[in-house]
Amino acid sequence: MAGLSMDGSNPDVSLLYDINGIAVDAPGWADRVVGFVGEYGILLGLVLVALWCWWRGRGRGSAEDAVASAAALVWAPLAAGIALLINIPIRGFVERPRPFLEHQGLEVLVQGKTDFSFVSDHATLAMAIAVGVFMANRRWGLFALALAFTEGLCRVYMGVHYPTDVVGGFALGTAVTLLLAPLALMLLTPALTLLSRWGATRSLVRSRAARERDAERRAAALAGQARVAAQARDRDGSGFNGLAA
Repeated sequence: MAGLSMDGSNPDVSLLYDINGIAVDAPGWADRVVGFVGEYGILLGLVLVALWCWWRGRGRGSAEDAVASAAALVWAPLAAGIALLINIPIRGFVERPRPFLEHQGLEVLVQGKTDFSFVSDHATLAMAIAVGVFMANRRWGLFALALAFTEGLCRVYMGVHYPTDVVGGFALGTAVTLLLAPLALMLLTPALTLLSRWGATRSLVRSRAARERDAERRAAALAGQARVAAQARDRDGSGFNGLAA
């Protein structure tokens, strides 16, 4: 399995050289920026997007929508962690060396990578979080998916992964997040529903302003039901009086 993508005529290797070749010709400051963004920046950005979705989700829609959004956002990092654990035996089975160990002339922007290359942990993490954000909020989820794809491109640009390492990471992160989501959400939703009703943790799921709006809606609905019931009793009373006359 370690012989994957070792031939320079392989499209995987050709694409690696094409993308990494941009780094060879780019100024040093640009490579340093991409190196930092690809190693840390995009993952941090995805965490910030998830936190922003959580913050906005607390005050939007119904209480049920807020719980569902919070459950998806809690599931996103859990799915990412599970995907990384699954990747451990995959890496050990495939045993693909890092591309810079097998191919000359690559511009390596991050040093010290000694583990195996397939599949990319960064691509797996990024896609798992992005898919979880998409489950919670479609608009911001599209932005998160764009960040995840950018992360994959950066890993190839940096010379530390083949394109197929990135594609494998995308597939692994997506599969774990989506396939295990029904079970995960079945467990997380009632737990977060309880948190949304418990004094000390209510604000983690539903903002105070949103809870006040929910209470006003419930009061208005109850008042409306009371009016309908009163009108029905009045009609019944009028009908009975008419018959008696």
